[in-house]
Parts: sequence; structure tokens; C-alpha cells
Amino acid sequence: MRDTPLAINVHGLTKCFGEKRVVNDLSMEVKRGEIYGFLGPNGSGKTTSIRMMCGLLTPDAGGGHTLGYDLLKDAAAIKREVGYMTQRFGLYEDLSIRENLDFVARVYGMRQRRERIDQALERLGLTTRQHQLAASLSGGWKQRLALATCMLHEPRLLMLDEPTAGVDPKARRDFWDEINKLAHSGITVLVSTHYMDEAERCHRLGYIAYGRLLATGTPNELVQRSPLHTWHVNGPSHLINPLANTLENAAGVDLVTRFGLTLHISGKDPLILATAIAPYQRQSQLEWTNNDPTLEDVFIHLMQQSADNYAS
Repeated sequence: MRDTPLAINVHGLTKCFGEKRVVNDLSMEVKRGEIYGFLGPNGSGKTTSIRMMCGLLTPDAGGGHTLGYDLLKDAAAIKREVGYMTQRFGLYEDLSIRENLDFVARVYGMRQRRERIDQALERLGLTTRQHQLAASLSGGWKQRLALATCMLHEPRLLMLDEPTAGVDPKARRDFWDEINKLAHSGITVLVSTHYMDEAERCHRLGYIAYGRLLATGTPNELVQRSPLHTWHVNGPSHLINPLANTLENAAGVDLVTRFGLTLHISGKDPLILATAIAPYQRQSQLEWTNNDPTLEDVFIHLMQQSADNYAS
């Protein structure tokens, strides 16, 4: 195994299922100890990419290294060093929290199982619930259990596939507090998410759409590199709703996003965009401000520019 400052370094990864190219020439780097956010729409190839990078799927083309191990030659070694948390809860619901952890510890052939399980329970606040059946847990507690099992064998890299889907905001915040503690201790985290507030918590981001990596960088870098110019307009619903419908088809307007009684109106050419909105800026009940695009604006625009690999 090579000593490298990169936890993940892959190039040209491609994976097809039948005639559909789900991942297309993916190259990316993830630094050791960073939280790397992996974003993209449903069906964009995020899960397939993660499974190739953690040794669960063999790429049809391309290669690279995870934790210094070769993807094609060292899949078994990669799986021993990586903690992978799937989208769906994959543990035994008819077992208790402790029994699930004990099962995983036995699979890995761990020594001092009791001590390791006690430490995992304590770290994630599961001790008082250790005898509760997994089936009776809420989404947030199932999430903690899944993370505890991922951490039981002390991996150097965590790959978390939409780990906070379907849990409440408090549980999401607690989860991210734990992720930051793990990263601070030197563990690398690659996490896929649909939530923009979570994306902003990451050190760097990669955006994938329809099998292709379209952009990578820090949240601020992605906003600053975007070709979009954005105006926000706020007003009463009887004006905002028809304005959104009108501007969606206006020349120079590439994107209109609704946030309650506020619209984000974006375009690549600031002069043409200004011309499109000028007639409405004179309405006294509308409040206009010129702003940077949000991450969500940037990512929606990127998705619109990409061809759907599932389109017939």
C-alpha cells in the first residue's frame, strides 16, 4: 500500500448496466481527513460510483486507488479499511442494537468484541437503548446504529450514501456534529446528499449528473465559478406567482427558482437578464436585490446543461 495524501484517487471510472452507461469517465480526488460532499440528482450514478470506490463493484473501465489500494487488485483490502453506510437501513430489525453490533463484530472477526461494542454504544449515545429492537427505532436512531456499525472496525474512510434521508432536522444536525468530530480525528468522509445545507458543511464538493462529474471545488469556489448572475425578488403571492410563470419563458432567463414568496432569477448574460426583469422592477410591491447564486441555483443549472443518459 502506498502512503498518499489522497484517500481516493480515481480516473476514468465507467460502469454500464446493459446498454445504459451509469457512470461515464469519472475522475476525482478526495484528500485524507476531509469531508467531501457528493451531490447529484436521483439516478445520476452516485451510488454506483461509491460502490466502485469502496471495492463492491468492479469498473468496466478506468481505475485508481482508495486508501492507497488498487481498485482492481485490492478490493478485499479496501473493504476492510472502509466503512460503508447504504441508503437503506440494512441491519437486522429483529435484533437489538447490541445484537446487531455483535453480529457485525463477529463478521469482522474482532477481538475484544464486548469492549469495542461498549465504546461504539457510548460514542453514539446508544448505551441506554442497547437492548431495544432495531425495528422499533425511529429514523434518527436507526441512522446512529448504522453509523456505529460502520465505525466498529475503525475504518480510515467512511462512505455514506444519503445517510440523512428521511430523518428530522435535529437528527440531521446531531449526525453532522458527529461527522465533523470524525473528520477532526483524521477520518476521511465521502457523503452523498441532496440537502444544500449539508453541502455547505463539506470541505469540498463534487457534482455528478447522468454519470458525469460536472464540477468540483469548495462551496464558495463553485458559486464563484458559476456563469450565473442572480436577482432575488420578494413580494405578495398575487404578484410573485404570475411573475415566476412569465419570467420562466423570458429571453435571458435560464433559471427561476421559487422559495416561498421569493424568486431567484438567474441568467448567464447580466445585460439580457437586466432587460428581462426591468419592466417589473418598477412595481412598488416588489423588492429586488442583486445576489450571488446559491449552491442550489448552481447545481440546478448544471443539471439542466447535462444530457440524460437514460433518455431514449
